[in-house]
Amino acid sequence: MTTSINISAYSDALVVLGTAGIVVPIVRRFGINPVLCYLGAGAVLGPLGLGSAVPSVPFLYWFSVTDAQNVEGIANLGVVFLLFLIGLELSFRRLVTMRRLVFGLGGLQMLATSAILSGVAILTGQKSDAAVILGASLALSSTAIVLELLSSEGRLTTTAGRASFSVLLAQDLAVVPILVFISVLGASSGGSVMTHISTALFKAAVAVAFLILVGRLLLRPLFQLVAGTHSTELFVAATLFVIVGAGLAAHQAGLSMALGAFVAGLMLAETEYGKAIEATVEPFKGLLLGIFFFTVGMAIDFRVFLREPGWLLAAVVGLLAVKALVLVILGRLFRLSWPAAIEGSLLLASVGEFAFVSIGMAAALDLIEPRVSGFAVAVTAVSMALTPLLGMLGKRLATTLSAERIVDPELSARPSGEEQQAIVVGYGRVGKVVCSLLAGHGLKYIAIDHEAAGVARDRRDGHKVYYGDATEQGFLEACGLMQATGVIITIQSRTAIDAVVHRIRAMRPDVLIVSRARDADHARHLYAIGATDAVPETIEASLQLSEAALVGLGIGVGHAIASVHEKRDEFRHALQEAARKAGLEETRSILPKRPHSIS
Repeated sequence: MTTSINISAYSDALVVLGTAGIVVPIVRRFGINPVLCYLGAGAVLGPLGLGSAVPSVPFLYWFSVTDAQNVEGIANLGVVFLLFLIGLELSFRRLVTMRRLVFGLGGLQMLATSAILSGVAILTGQKSDAAVILGASLALSSTAIVLELLSSEGRLTTTAGRASFSVLLAQDLAVVPILVFISVLGASSGGSVMTHISTALFKAAVAVAFLILVGRLLLRPLFQLVAGTHSTELFVAATLFVIVGAGLAAHQAGLSMALGAFVAGLMLAETEYGKAIEATVEPFKGLLLGIFFFTVGMAIDFRVFLREPGWLLAAVVGLLAVKALVLVILGRLFRLSWPAAIEGSLLLASVGEFAFVSIGMAAALDLIEPRVSGFAVAVTAVSMALTPLLGMLGKRLATTLSAERIVDPELSARPSGEEQQAIVVGYGRVGKVVCSLLAGHGLKYIAIDHEAAGVARDRRDGHKVYYGDATEQGFLEACGLMQATGVIITIQSRTAIDAVVHRIRAMRPDVLIVSRARDADHARHLYAIGATDAVPETIEASLQLSEAALVGLGIGVGHAIASVHEKRDEFRHALQEAARKAGLEETRSILPKRPHSIS
């Protein structure tokens, strides 16, 4: 008995897989971003490209996609997996640590840019609902392209890199309410925008609360049970079950599958199985995201480029200018330097991949006219293609501004780096105390700080401090890190401390690193990433308070000091042991860790 099969579905899938397995690796050899490869391939090989020529040139059937629906289902899973991994990489703890830049800088960027772009859309004749969707969608930036650019060039730990990453996190969080808003709006008839927003937020809150409650009760026991079998296949199956199951639960509640997957990832990030799950999902994510970007490319209509080239160019330039200007202003308000603010603004000026999802979803629900959605998709595609060029321009402008801006002559002083001495990172109140004690014991040291005004003032007062970034390899070499007897980190920012420890440990695996820590959790983290000793502010304050109390209550000074020192050693040993156990748990991944890539 012969079973009939849909040849069209298989041939279309063959084209997509051929793009992922053959075309993209070849093009990547020329340094082209894989996201752009998939978008370009989808546009050229899709129904609006070569696929439209199949009736007149039949042999193109095997080299093009003739029906987007044949790959649409699996492409939608790519979005679900992307949101799941975003949730998995965020975690509640990480959001709290970066809350100032994520919810401050990133939140204001989304609100301000969305408001401006929505206003422009209304002025061009769009309805308020459609204008809000367009404004919020075009306010997003490309997480996939920007993070790959920053990571490949080692710029994630720079000021501009950290600020850009924080804004991208805020935008990733904003994707969820945007998708919820569109889905609720599409299911509604009439009513004001505020009514739709209130309904969307309430419905999302109820659904998310239910998912979190069920997840907290079931997820950890589920993965404990599966991990106990030591079966890779079962672990993969459980992970896929949670992703798709959470997505379907959200879909049944009238929300997007991506929202359910995001919540599941956010909860699993708090468990000990986060790293193993990330490694499990990585291969599926790469292929599915590639198919997703390919299908997104299929929606790009080249006829728009030919029909309205002038308006398209004006829209792209205007959009990039508005987004960059908003980010520069906000960056300065959040005390970023001019070079960092300009570099970050150009990196994030283009539109992101989720604009394709939200605009396409709105168009499918008849919330946006087909002509308008086609034009917006074309603007998004052109701006995304310009992202690497904008990143390069931002980097060059930042370098030029850093070199040419007028600075205090005291900041031009350079350390010799020839002596064996300790390096003190940070010359605030804590750093000054450390340096005075080192000098009192006849120990040589060099102090460095990234706050220009403070360095200039302290040098005029006769202090031996130099201006520079302790995360830059060249500056650390100039400070004599390769000959240093030790490094003492006294700065306050947790992210900055982590970046400095990573950089120093990479350059000098053997050097002593004594670091300030915000609290016990941060101290455990610092031990895990290579600090020799970490001093938590909260614990140290309690020890000093205890010493004063003991002496005041009549205990001998020597005995009190000895007791405090003994307690300090207990804390240190407990933190180091916790960090060691955490490191062992992290290495017990069910599958080996794979690099992040969508190719």
